[in-house]
Parts: sequence; structure tokens; C-alpha cells
Amino acid sequence: MNMTRKGWFVPVLAAAAMCWGSTLAAQDNDKPEGNQTTLAKAVMGARVPLERGLAASASHGQAISAKFEMEEGKFQLSVYTLKDGKYLEVIVDHNSGKVVKAEPITEAEDYTAAQSQSAAMAKAKGSLRAAVEQALRGNAGFRAVSVAPSLKDGRAVADVTLAKGDELKTVSVPL
Repeated sequence: MNMTRKGWFVPVLAAAAMCWGSTLAAQDNDKPEGNQTTLAKAVMGARVPLERGLAASASHGQAISAKFEMEEGKFQLSVYTLKDGKYLEVIVDHNSGKVVKAEPITEAEDYTAAQSQSAAMAKAKGSLRAAVEQALRGNAGFRAVSVAPSLKDGRAVADVTLAKGDELKTVSVPL
């Protein structure tokens, strides 16, 4: 192989690798866990709205976040709660509104998220349910997908993700 062919070989190989990587990333988006369109459609078909899931979890403590999600290919409504200094993940049946299970949050990433959400809720003047209802009032035809509190400039806000058909948007509401 002469020098000119060698000079073109590396960039062509790099371009091929980038295209292959993009194809794999696109395939990864087709998985239910990573596809927001699939999740939005499932939320629109759920009988139980997010705000009712928040109410159902109340017997397991103060709600500190909630979301519809695809977990291991199954659609579910997950609510993080805080009770007696312990964090729980409460799974609410999206058809009946009844609590299916509640288990302690022990995984490092989930535990860190719960701590951060709890700190934001400690500064909140309102509830997550009220924040979701406020976000929905200004967005007719949408349903809530998730709500997560955070601190912005020292103030508690709830980021509420909403879905309508394939459209997703996030609204920030003061807590």
C-alpha cells in the first residue's frame, strides 16, 4: 500500500466507526426503556394519572418525586417517598391506583437522587401533587409523566414533564 492509500484509510475507518456507533445508538432508542415516544403513548393510555399515584403513595410517607417509567420492559408508576428518615420506592398500579409494592431505596444513584429531592422538598411550601395540577391547568390535553423537585437559586421548584400524543415538554412550577 502506498502512502496516499494509507492516508485515506484511517479517516474512512473513523467515519465508518462513527456511522456504526450512530446506528447502535438509534437501535438503543428503540428499546422501551430509552424511547420517550413509547413512554408518552403508554402514559396517555394509563387509567391512573400521576397525581392520583402521588395520593396513593401517601400511606408510605411524603412523596418526593414520581414518574411513569419502563422498567425491564414493563410500564409502571414509581413514587419515591420519605418516611421516618427512610427512602422508599412505591410502585402504584397504573390501572387500579393501588400500591403494588414498597421497598427501601438502596442503590447508590437512586439514593443520591432521593436525598437531593428530599432536600428540595424540605424547602417547599407546597406539594408535588399541587405542582402537577398547576402545570396541567396551563396545558390542556396533556398528562403528567413525571415530577421531580430541585433547588434553583435556593428556591424549591418542581419540574413537571408532560405528554400529549408524541409531544413531551417540561414545565417548572414553584413549590
